[in-house]
Amino acid sequence: MVVGRQFETGPGHDFVDARRHPRFKLQVDIRVYPRNTSVVRGHTVDISESGVSAMLLVEVPIGEVVRLEFELPLGPVDAHALVRQRSAFRYGLQFVESSTAQEVIGRTCRQLAMEESLREAKTP
Repeated sequence: MVVGRQFETGPGHDFVDARRHPRFKLQVDIRVYPRNTSVVRGHTVDISESGVSAMLLVEVPIGEVVRLEFELPLGPVDAHALVRQRSAFRYGLQFVESSTAQEVIGRTCRQLAMEESLREAKTP
């Protein structure tokens, strides 16, 4: 598993991410279950409390609601998401339900934010 902050802001950084929730780099295996198609396997790129991006080698239709399964450090996730965007093999998936999966995702993002803050505090 690879973790870290996706975008930096502040002095020396030109890009500001205007999303509702911060994104964190996170590379874990993911299984996507589109309607009327077999499972699509891939790996995540980053995660936030509102969605996840993933690299998938099989096309998944934009606008479709899919089921996701992946494992976070704090537990397994089984959630539904809307396929919002695609750029080559990278897909943006927005979580669409409130569930215990959202609780695990939220706790994981808060833990990643805390770990990032500790790493930044140690860096001179």
